[in-house]
Amino acid sequence: MPKVLISDELSEAAVEIFKQRGVEVDFQPKLGPDAAKLKEIIGNYDGLAIRSATKVKAEIIAAAKNLKVIGRAGIGVDNVDIPAATAKGIVVMNTPFGNSITTAEHAIALMFAAARQIAAADVSTQAGKWEKNRFMGVELYAKTLGLIGCGNIGSIVADRALGLKMRVIAYDPFLSPERAVQIGVEKVELEEVLARADIISLHVPMTDMTKNILSRENLAKTKKGVIVVNAARGGLVDEQALREALESGHVSAAAFDVFTVEPAKENVLFGAPNFIATPHLGASTNEAQENVALQVAEQMSDYLINGAVTNALNMPSITAEEAPRLKPFAALAEKLGAFAGQIADRGLEEVAIEYEGEVAKLNMKPLTATALAGVLRPLLQDVNVVSAPALLKERGVPLTESTRETSPIYDSLIRVKVKTGGKWRTLAGAVIAGKPKIAEVKMMQLEAPFHPFMLFINNSDKPGFIGALGTLLGDAKINIATFHLGREAEGEDAIALVGVDQPVPDAVLERIQALPQVRYARVLRF
Repeated sequence: MPKVLISDELSEAAVEIFKQRGVEVDFQPKLGPDAAKLKEIIGNYDGLAIRSATKVKAEIIAAAKNLKVIGRAGIGVDNVDIPAATAKGIVVMNTPFGNSITTAEHAIALMFAAARQIAAADVSTQAGKWEKNRFMGVELYAKTLGLIGCGNIGSIVADRALGLKMRVIAYDPFLSPERAVQIGVEKVELEEVLARADIISLHVPMTDMTKNILSRENLAKTKKGVIVVNAARGGLVDEQALREALESGHVSAAAFDVFTVEPAKENVLFGAPNFIATPHLGASTNEAQENVALQVAEQMSDYLINGAVTNALNMPSITAEEAPRLKPFAALAEKLGAFAGQIADRGLEEVAIEYEGEVAKLNMKPLTATALAGVLRPLLQDVNVVSAPALLKERGVPLTESTRETSPIYDSLIRVKVKTGGKWRTLAGAVIAGKPKIAEVKMMQLEAPFHPFMLFINNSDKPGFIGALGTLLGDAKINIATFHLGREAEGEDAIALVGVDQPVPDAVLERIQALPQVRYARVLRF
């Protein structure tokens, strides 16, 4: 039974979901900030469910000997060292949709509060001042809302803003023209958002590309009197520059739910004119808290029990329905990769994976990741489907994937090619009667099962080879379990795949390599 640690506050309903799915739960909601204690015990768990209090740094991940998945109940994963988790082969999931509506609504609320100076008016009124003429606001009706980021949350904000009869323009490099039309926004470049927007609302993650996207320079390009709303991530706006723009009146108001340093006990923006602050409340509704807790429990359980991957940040998604269909092909891809990795004995220069037939209609990304894990494991040892694509990219090895709708012989065929020493080595396999089998090596056809120990031999098709090989193995007390041959034509290039019941010592391999018909011989382990 897999075991999950919950180290932050999470709904009791989430705990029940884990238990109902057959996952043992250790619920320690106050543990999160105690990094030393977490490091001490994390090796006992298959999964870690967190919110924002737990900081899963590299040293925690290094101690997580059995950890397979980290689930973040919420969107932001700034508190997880994703590269370290990926290198360790740990899936990192979040729940990007559970609090989308709540966060979008908070952005709209901040927009209204800034436009009508609600916070300052409340303080003044409750102080008994009744300064009705002081708080002259602006309508949102017919104003232009400029979105920086129009993904899941941004598109919900757009929908609400259109309901308020606002015009919506959006800058988002990943927003397609078709999607923009579908959701009713005008897709523009950043410069146009800065020049045209009456209100700017940010809805992008914090990355090297988005850091200080509203820089001093960009703030200067905005319309005089613009309102700035940030309910996304701290660090997207130059806070010092915004303070100065608020004081000069160039920015008429700003409302922030997030800050560069949190908890924000002090900030350069605090006390600025017409500035509204909330303590990162974007996801803070009862509905959102329950939603993300239930989602993370369901996602982690599905992965630990069924192998389904949902909302992973470092691995292709696999639905619960796809998992059983992919399983036999994943087993084939892993073994083909392992075969290819063991014969890439002059270094790995390039990898190509081809899918033919019905398998080309499936979700191929996880199959590719599985094949790459097989390729790299003989070379790097500690590799799995999570870490393999990143490790291949890190080493600068090019990868190509291709598909064909039909396969000449089999319903489905997977072909793995590795370039080593300037030459390509090619093999392919198929799932036959539910079992992975080798169907082709060096474009020569055969049909061989995988065996724990195998000899791969490339030889010239000359009389005496099979007898000499059999005698040599017999003298070494190595029993032959399976024997499959392929060849180009009589007397030409040929291959032999020999399954054996005992490991083949180096000395025996050397004697095989010395046979006059043998061009190449390698011991394979599966």
